[in-house]
Amino acid sequence: MKKYEIGFKLNGDAKKVEVEAGDILLDVLRGKLGIKSPKVGCDRGDCGTCTVLMNGKTVRSCLVLAAEADCAEIVTLEGANSRKWTQKLQKKFHEKNAFQCGFCAPGVILSATELLEKNSRPTTHDIKEAIAGNLCRCTGYEPIVEAIEETARGK
Repeated sequence: MKKYEIGFKLNGDAKKVEVEAGDILLDVLRGKLGIKSPKVGCDRGDCGTCTVLMNGKTVRSCLVLAAEADCAEIVTLEGANSRKWTQKLQKKFHEKNAFQCGFCAPGVILSATELLEKNSRPTTHDIKEAIAGNLCRCTGYEPIVEAIEETARGK
């Protein structure tokens, strides 16, 4: 199969990587670049464990062809700490014991980060909409929603 070189910014650093036509972004991030926060969950875009920010918007990296990331800006949880909301969210999630196993944490935090970057005063409905694509099998979502609400209110 023919290989192509693509280039993109990953967590602020320029990267070039060789890919094949059918390679997905998740496999490139994990397998070729050693990024571990986006996880392999369902391989169908249903669970959100592979969520990354691509050009400022959350995407399911298991559904994005690597070639689509050419010239893009990709941010994973490993690189999100420089963003305004991420560290505040992480601290509040910890205080609220919002995650038990942590498998969904990177995707939820990135989804909440995108929401707060666009809307610093979200309603409970806005929050639920923003994290709707992230499945959490442990918490029942209440502490996750509370953590996002309190972060937005500056508590």
